[in-house]
Amino acid sequence: MGKETFGVGPLLGIAMLAGAVPADVRAQQNPIQQVAAPAIDNDDIGGVVTSRFGPEAGVWVIAETTGFGTRFAKMAVTDERGRYVIPDLPTANYRVWVRGYGLVDSPKVASEPGKILNLTAVTAPSLAEAAQYYPAAYWYSMVKIPDQSRFPGTGDKGNGIPEYFKTPQHWLNFIKTNGCGNCHQIGNYATRYLSPKLGHFESSEDAWSYRLSVGPAGHDMVNFITQLMTPDGGQLKALADWTDRIQAGELPSRSPQRPVGVERNLVVTVRDWLDPKHYLHDLTTTDRRHPTVNAYGPIYGDTELSSNPQPVLDPVHNTKTTIEPPVREGTPSSALANKVVAASPYWGMEQTWDSKVNAHTSVMDQDGRVYWAAQNRSPQDIPAYCKKGSPLRSAQLYPLDVPHEGFFQNSRQVTVYDPKTKQFTTIDTCFGTHHLNFAEDANNTLWLSNNTGLGGAPVPELAVAGWINTRLFWQTGEAAKAQGWTPFVVERQARRGLQPARPDTRLQQGHSDPLWHVRDGLFAGGQGGLGLEPGPSRLHHAARPREEPARYRVDRNL
Repeated sequence: MGKETFGVGPLLGIAMLAGAVPADVRAQQNPIQQVAAPAIDNDDIGGVVTSRFGPEAGVWVIAETTGFGTRFAKMAVTDERGRYVIPDLPTANYRVWVRGYGLVDSPKVASEPGKILNLTAVTAPSLAEAAQYYPAAYWYSMVKIPDQSRFPGTGDKGNGIPEYFKTPQHWLNFIKTNGCGNCHQIGNYATRYLSPKLGHFESSEDAWSYRLSVGPAGHDMVNFITQLMTPDGGQLKALADWTDRIQAGELPSRSPQRPVGVERNLVVTVRDWLDPKHYLHDLTTTDRRHPTVNAYGPIYGDTELSSNPQPVLDPVHNTKTTIEPPVREGTPSSALANKVVAASPYWGMEQTWDSKVNAHTSVMDQDGRVYWAAQNRSPQDIPAYCKKGSPLRSAQLYPLDVPHEGFFQNSRQVTVYDPKTKQFTTIDTCFGTHHLNFAEDANNTLWLSNNTGLGGAPVPELAVAGWINTRLFWQTGEAAKAQGWTPFVVERQARRGLQPARPDTRLQQGHSDPLWHVRDGLFAGGQGGLGLEPGPSRLHHAARPREEPARYRVDRNL
């Protein structure tokens, strides 16, 4: 499940046939006429885009350079007269071209800031060539899914759909957002065609079966597709049928519309600031509670399973560097759980994922410090203050003492980087960490979720919500005094048709996204892996440990 770096690829370049342009698109192309170039500053590139149909409205003009040590591109959209301005470009030599619906990429022309550059758009010679620029989702929409009449699933002895899938939306969620689409841009060129580098196979199903086993994420991909199998071939057969139809010349049934209205006001800047072998899972730029913190400052990346170094982008000078959070001796690597067993068509048998840091997500505090949900010790090295007999109140109520060999996703703690001192500080939490968010309170409480029960993490009983009193931590430097946690006990409200659950039901899966509910001063978030109905939820009585576990209320009126 390789993840792609952020760049100017087919997702940003999408086309629509202009040789036989539908009426709604032809209306965006004005009759041939002389159009005056727009006014520009010394750090802009601007001009007019025309084709044989006249000025081209609603197409992208892209200026790209590799002169900063990282690929940099900025793009703007033409107005109704085909005019464009790419503003505020740093000094460099650029290649500039046109991309848009109904077009194929125009030749790339050298230019520099302060220049007027009129460009000629190239009309797509065929619908098939135009479609190569469509957004990936247009192509992926061609995948056939089970008919609605087959839901809910009743298993192999019933309708063939696994019982887990209650509705078509559950199936779509699995093959899109929280399945294949979690890592891949499904429908892009790399996924809608079967690369010859995969090898020779008797059928497309065989090719897909192999394809889903390659690289460090092969195990996860095989696990996903196995859950989507049915007696008639399931999603594996659907993927094979999808690529066969595309190979035979089938195209998406609809063409995308060009940007209109305020969409044409967008200027997008993209940069590649890691490398082709490793992926960025997340990033942080500021304190969300005080969004002027770190203004124009560095952007910090999170590489999760892929690498120990974390990328840092300077958005002013467009330079990239890396910093490497510390780990203790004996900290296991992600390579242990993500071994390459089948050769990738890109990197062969190379173990490209090899991270002990496992930095999943980050946030920034009011002083500009960066906090990662990251591994900094072995899951076997559990501090005494986490265990039964500890003076820590959370441990007295709910001790966390389950050592584990090897690597698993939930074995993260917290690592902090201070850009002012360029020093790292580790906070050894008893609970695993996943996502994190600050509360708007005097203690600058950092709330953390975990994904125990998911991603190969053992012992679902370890699922808790955790918090760190960061004000106390920076005063004392003592991780034990500053942290606490609570398990989940569900308390559902019978609102809007929701059915009440059994009282005092202990939940054995982790919460996904911790949020601070400003109105009520409560921890809130989405259920994620809790196995409940979709919808927001609130954790009550979690400000400090009580004599009983905190109540977890499913509440759609947040």
